[in-house]
Amino acid sequence: MKKNLLIKVILIFLLTVACGVISYGNFTFRGKNFDLSLGLDLSGGSHLVFEADTSNLPADKKEQALVSLRNVIEKRVNLFGLSESNVQSSSFNGKDRVIVELPGINDPKEASNLIGQTAQLIFAELVEIAPEKGSTPSSQMMPTGLTGADLKSATTTFDGNTGKPSVSIEFTDEGSKKFEEVTARNIGKPVAIILDNDIVSAPTVNDKITGGQAQISGSFTIDEANKLEAQLNAGALPVPVKLVEEKTIGATLGADSVAKSVKAGVIGLIMVMLFMILMYGKYGLVADIALLIFGVITFAAYKIIPVT
Repeated sequence: MKKNLLIKVILIFLLTVACGVISYGNFTFRGKNFDLSLGLDLSGGSHLVFEADTSNLPADKKEQALVSLRNVIEKRVNLFGLSESNVQSSSFNGKDRVIVELPGINDPKEASNLIGQTAQLIFAELVEIAPEKGSTPSSQMMPTGLTGADLKSATTTFDGNTGKPSVSIEFTDEGSKKFEEVTARNIGKPVAIILDNDIVSAPTVNDKITGGQAQISGSFTIDEANKLEAQLNAGALPVPVKLVEEKTIGATLGADSVAKSVKAGVIGLIMVMLFMILMYGKYGLVADIALLIFGVITFAAYKIIPVT
């Protein structure tokens, strides 16, 4: 009986020491960082509010569109590697909004550019326009019906000839058929790849392309290619959005709040421990020790999971 109790005490002691090291140390183990994850109010960062234009949608479709919008933005934020973010949607006074909080991101303009772009991808072909009598024949880029909705995945790669960053895309089965048809009827002609109304690439088709794979090349930096990859993988925003509020929240107030909270916590803990000892004697002391152990383990769990 005493042996089992001793083993339990030793295990609790070792667990407490390990959790104490995690709680009060800043280190990385096998690539995992055990720093405490602070929220926007404590670490500072960017606060963005996007307003969705759902005016063209029927009433029964608006709620689903807002949910889809929030999901796409959240996925896009995660793909960009912006950790511990908070994305919420709300409807008030007839306005549909998505609120994005990004701890540690102190440039709201950069953040809004990453998140708020619609990422509407279309493929367009050169179509001859029949001229009116006496006028010069003309041509115009027209959508082919092949869009970002037909994409299966996008990956940042490097052009084999130039070594410059590009984005390789793979279509779904249906998209592959569309792409094959588009390239078959445009041999010797350009097919423009248009993202958010800007032509990012307009390669000339040399032959019919099968297999459903293509490459978007342009004057990309690695960061720009990675951003485009993330946007395409996250999907296009289901409805247009506009940025109606952006602000940077400094961490100064957070640091002051943390210092005051720690001071209040220590005072409160000492008062509770003294009360327990005065009321229950040695049993109160045992309870105090258990309380400290529980606190250390909980704090370590916040850093391991991590909890913001």
